[in-house]
This record gives sequence, C-alpha cells and structure tokens, in this order.
Amino acid sequence: MSLYYHRAGMLKSLVIIFLATAFFLPAPAQQITQTLRGTVIDQDSRIPLAGAHIVITSTHPQKGTITDAQGHFIFSGLPVGRYDLIIGFLGYEPATLPHILLQAGKETVLEIGLTESVVKLKDVVVQSESNRSAPLNRMATVSVMKVDADEMDHYAGTINDVARVVSSYAGVASSPSGSNDIIIRGNSPRGMGWRLEGLDIPNPNHYAEEGSSSGGISILNAAVLASSDFYTGAFPARYGNAYSGIFDMQLRDGNSWKREYSL
Repeated sequence: MSLYYHRAGMLKSLVIIFLATAFFLPAPAQQITQTLRGTVIDQDSRIPLAGAHIVITSTHPQKGTITDAQGHFIFSGLPVGRYDLIIGFLGYEPATLPHILLQAGKETVLEIGLTESVVKLKDVVVQSESNRSAPLNRMATVSVMKVDADEMDHYAGTINDVARVVSSYAGVASSPSGSNDIIIRGNSPRGMGWRLEGLDIPNPNHYAEEGSSSGGISILNAAVLASSDFYTGAFPARYGNAYSGIFDMQLRDGNSWKREYSL
C-alpha cells in the first residue's frame, strides 16, 4: 500500500512539473504582417486592366497574383518591409516598382498605370524616362523643387513639418527662434505664399502671428501630403501675393477601404 501511494505521488509531481514548464515556456514572437493592394490601369484612358499579373520579386519564393475585372489586386499577410514589384500585361510595357514600403500601421495602396507597347521602327527608337525630381507644374522651369512625400521622413529634426523639411534646401534658412520660418535668400518669411490643392490659403501653422507665414508647427503633417512643388523665385503666372517663395501642396489619397491612424 505504501508503494502504491509513493508511485501516485511521483506521478502527481511529474504532472505538476510538466504543466508548470508548459505554462512558463516563452511563446514564439508573432510576425507583424500587412496588406499590399492596388489597381492597375491604362495610363492614358484610366481604364482598369483585368488580368494583369503582379509579381513580388524580392520574396523567396516569389509571390504573384492577377487583377480582377475592376483591375484590383491584393497581397495579404505580407511581413512588413520593402518589396520589389513587376507588373505586366499583354500589349503594354512592363512596369517595375522598387522598394515599396509596407508599414505595420497602414495598408499600402498603389495605383499603377501601364503604357501601351510602342512599335519599334527600323530607324526610329522611342524611349521614355520618368524624372522623379521634375515638378508637377510643367510651366515651371527654374527655381522650383519637387518635395517628394516619401523623402519627407528622411530629414532629421523636421517633426513631420513640411516647412522644416524645405528649410534644408539650398538657399533656404530657418529661424533660430525655433519657429518654422522659411527664409529664402534672405527675404522675409512673411513673403511666403501657401497653396493647397490649387487654392490660396492663409498661414497653415499652429501658434501663428497675425500677418505672418510661420508658427510653432505646421497644421499639415507630412503624412497627409503627396508630392508638392516648392518655389524659391521666378514664379509662373498662376501664382501671386508672394515675393519670397511659394509652397504648392497636394493632399495624398487615403485608404478607400478602411480607416487608419498613426501614433
């Protein structure tokens, strides 16, 4: 009888040790994933292209999908990071999108325009190259810089303030007082002109003084802006009421499927 109780006690002890070990074992780290989706359209007619194939070349193995009848495609459950995409469709020139950033807090939504394939003649070769630094306004020829939305996060100490981003450009200085003054070639910051989506707007800054063009920090966070034009002189005829510079800003498109937030 004592041997029976001794074995039962040992068995009970082993069960307790096993449960305690399983409870305190560290759980494997969960990998953060996100969704990459978008639309493939004809660059000229803006018509969705159904059946276009999209391949992520930076994964092993490579992942691919095709667009639906509305030209939409989606990659779900991708680990956050940067990806290289190749987009192709019969009768169109293939497109390559390198280093697409996939963040944890927001889905990445793309709109990809494809151009029709050109016929190569014997004596004529037509080539096209896109210049990412070219301004949005085709009438602007000098003293204009394109502020790329993806490059705004690369400048240190800007606090996502667009005014502090452009203060690092050549010929532009900031105020030592700590405000986000834009001083272009020694001109007064009061001579800055602000435009948003083609409309003249007053001073878009918090804690701004009356009649000034600067303040403590911009109301327009860099996360809500698309690529914009920054003029340091020689403005096209469409601009006025400024003698120092013009900041012509554009808002970026948000997620059309759900609400997203940044913290």
